[in-house]
Amino acid sequence: MSLRRPGSLRWLQPGLHIKRWLLLMALSVSAISLGLAYGFRGLYEKGVRLPGFFRILTLAFVQPPILRAAVFAAIGIGALMFSLRMLSRAMLVPFLKGDEDLADVYLKHRTMNKGPRVVALGGGTGLSTLLRGIKDYTGNLTAIVTVADDGGSSGRLREQYRILPPGDFRQCLTALAETEPLMTELFQHRFTEGSLDGHAFGNLFIMAMAEITGNFETALRESGKVLAVRGTILPSTVHDVTLVAELVDGQEAVGESRIPLSMMPIRHVYLEPRHA
Repeated sequence: MSLRRPGSLRWLQPGLHIKRWLLLMALSVSAISLGLAYGFRGLYEKGVRLPGFFRILTLAFVQPPILRAAVFAAIGIGALMFSLRMLSRAMLVPFLKGDEDLADVYLKHRTMNKGPRVVALGGGTGLSTLLRGIKDYTGNLTAIVTVADDGGSSGRLREQYRILPPGDFRQCLTALAETEPLMTELFQHRFTEGSLDGHAFGNLFIMAMAEITGNFETALRESGKVLAVRGTILPSTVHDVTLVAELVDGQEAVGESRIPLSMMPIRHVYLEPRHA
């Protein structure tokens, strides 16, 4: 069971790197207060008669002086914490989601940046599922994605437009996305009618971005900004490659989508061209 610090006390938890600035703020306020206190004390010692509201303002009626100091300290600390809480909410609440607390969001951001550096290689559902779990522990993620997919929507786009297959990249983008769920759902939406039947919107988006930017890697980077992706996604190669499997009977199965259809055991697999 985790114990959450209530309210403004969350700003005092380790890892935020903000306590030093709170301390500096407190010292600054204390220095100003000490200066005012010495000024009023000098006036009192010289017998200067001050208006009645100054006696109320300085709590001159509270005795002994040590109790007066404790009252001022309590009021100051309470006002400082309350003002800090309200200031943070007033300035940054538009950027928070639901009932998120700013201190928790900031701590998560700091923790993610300090997380281990992880590189994941692969493709398909396995890689995206792995990334979806790892992103809760570190923001220093790099996904290197295979480009041999030649089936489904990716295969059709690859064949018609000679681009890298976008399907696996779409899944990795949505797995690492920090944007609203509706935007993620939009990228995964698959058309069911007309000439777009079978195509996922995210595949078409990545293809369009590649045409606009003239570079597939740039398209991935810009698509990542749209989805607020945590981490980096890279293609394993930017060359048009085909996965080939040599079977034990000497025949070859050409294409990732065709290899599972062969009923013979596989001797070994390779990419064509071999030096991509």
